[in-house]
This record gives sequence, C-alpha cells and structure tokens, in this order.
Amino acid sequence: MRQASAIENVYDYAMDKLTILQYPDPRLATVAVPVERVDARVQSLVAAMLEVMYAANGVGLAATQVDVHERIVVMDTSEERNRPLVLINPEIVRSSEECKEWEEGCLSVPGIYDKVTRPDQVTVRALDAQGEPFELEADGLAAVCIQHEMDHLLGKMFVDYLSPLKRNRIKTKMLKRQRQAA
Repeated sequence: MRQASAIENVYDYAMDKLTILQYPDPRLATVAVPVERVDARVQSLVAAMLEVMYAANGVGLAATQVDVHERIVVMDTSEERNRPLVLINPEIVRSSEECKEWEEGCLSVPGIYDKVTRPDQVTVRALDAQGEPFELEADGLAAVCIQHEMDHLLGKMFVDYLSPLKRNRIKTKMLKRQRQAA
C-alpha cells in the first residue's frame, strides 16, 4: 500500500493554517513538483493562498512560500487588488531580450528590497484555477511578479540575484529578527 504524502492528507486549506516561510528557511530552496490534476484540494489551496497574499499586502505568492511544494502561483498586480491571477504549472514560453531593473521585495523577506534585472516582457503558459490551459503576455510589474514567483518554484529567491555580501547581510538581519521574535 502506497503511503499518502502530507499534501494528499490535507484536503481543506485554511488561511490560518498557511504560514509564510521566512528566509533563510531551507524549505524555500525546495523545487516544486507539477500539479497532477486541478481538483478541490488544489482549488482550496489556491483560495487560501490568495487570502494569505492579500492579508500580507503582497502582489504574489508561490506555494513554496507556504511550504507546499507544488507548481502553483497566485498574484494580483492590479491597483484595485481585485484581479487575482492563478498560474498552475506555469512555464515561460517567451521572454523579451529587453531587460529592466526593478526594486523587488518578497513576503518571505519582509522589509527588504533590492534591485533585480529581469526581462521586461514574458509570455507564460499555465492552467487556471479550473484546470483550463491559457497563455498570458505580461510586461512591467506583472512580468516581474511572474518571474519572481516562478523562481520560488525552482527554489530560488530574489536575494540569490544579489552579491554574496548583500545576501549574507540580509541573512544575518533576518536571523536576528527571528531570534528577537522567538
């Protein structure tokens, strides 16, 4: 008999059960696996992730950040904060050659911001919350957010783009905060 994974054992996700992992938690370096099928469990997770993202005033959240290592991203870059976007098993199928530098932050590294250079436009292919395939062309903040969140699915964070010196300073600062909060 096959043993069920922790993800399969949890059917209903609730916002209060999801905790955003904080850098340098090693679980943030986990590579996410593809979602096999979009079902009620995945839809429940998506709904809880959106609640957590909005409650934290974020524009994006990857499942990896809440210790669920499946290829799921939620985001909302709209001014009104009323246009959620769900990307399940996303893949970038095109990136512009033109790159732009953006100041990025992350819900897993609260209060820390730094400049990262990324392609200014991307086309992403994914499944929506109902499991329907779609393609989306994005530029500006939406393109940055897609790339940032997809990095999480690969176990990579925006601080990984920074110099080792900056990364070590951020790590030290985050560990100090975590000790003080404990």
